[in-house]
Amino acid sequence: MARVRFAIPKGSLEDATIRFLMDAGYELAGFDRSYRPKINDPDIDLKVLRPQEIPYLIESGNHDIGITGIDWILESRADVEVLLNLEYGWVRLVLAVPKSFNDVNSFEDLLKMKYESREPLRISTEYPNIAVQYIMENSLYRQLYGESSPEVITPWWVKGENSKVKIFLSFGATEAKPPEDADAIIDVTSTGTTLERNNLKVIDSIMESTAVLIANKDALESDKREKIYDIKALLEGVINARRRVHIFVNVKEENLDELLKLLSGLRSPTVSPLAEEGWYSVNTVVTKEDFLRIMPEIRRLAQGLVVYRPKQILMLD
Repeated sequence: MARVRFAIPKGSLEDATIRFLMDAGYELAGFDRSYRPKINDPDIDLKVLRPQEIPYLIESGNHDIGITGIDWILESRADVEVLLNLEYGWVRLVLAVPKSFNDVNSFEDLLKMKYESREPLRISTEYPNIAVQYIMENSLYRQLYGESSPEVITPWWVKGENSKVKIFLSFGATEAKPPEDADAIIDVTSTGTTLERNNLKVIDSIMESTAVLIANKDALESDKREKIYDIKALLEGVINARRRVHIFVNVKEENLDELLKLLSGLRSPTVSPLAEEGWYSVNTVVTKEDFLRIMPEIRRLAQGLVVYRPKQILMLD
């Protein structure tokens, strides 16, 4: 079997990704010393990369699968297959301005303020493609500037026709740019604490992002396909385990049918007779939300409840 080249993210997603892979049963070593950590699966080659780079490196075929954020897939416009939403690393991409902009509470307010002052609007961001799309879709922007694209400025090139709205590529610490170097920023936030500490306020939410597992489309048609889907199944098992609990209950025969109607498992519950006549053990998996909802009824109908929180629940179809 060909070895699967697996790119995993450095930075803000790194620690959560390591924990997630370990919950899936992988043993990892060398993260603190190498960009090529070891993994206990001989058919996987790991490499640590910036999440910004992973989508286009997967698209180009440098790597077969990877973990990155939805935001970076959209920003890079990479043509990759999204295999699984991993449901961690949640952030919002927001538009924020200095708190001193008292009368600015929306992007339209910001546009009007800068238009009336005859000064260019300056936005700093690590997401210039998303920023351009967001701005061009705004009805007031089109009313003021038509179909002309905002000017995007990097150290290497400048493109775009509308010099009245400038998007500056940021290389980090974006929240530190206003007010001297930018009027607004487009950046990610999870708790809002960093924005608050830098005297910024959110005036619009552009999108939400989480970590996802992505794949090169050609790799999915190659001899690596089955191994890639084995990896996907293990990671999906972690997600299922985080959503669900595994329960065992003991129930009298007279209450068995009513209890079985109450339980909704991944599969039909397993029912086994106990040594004591007239008693049964019921074994099933339910969502955490369902478990909280049906707990009063379980207490009424059953005895001897045991709740497990397994690392993985694998769907082996």
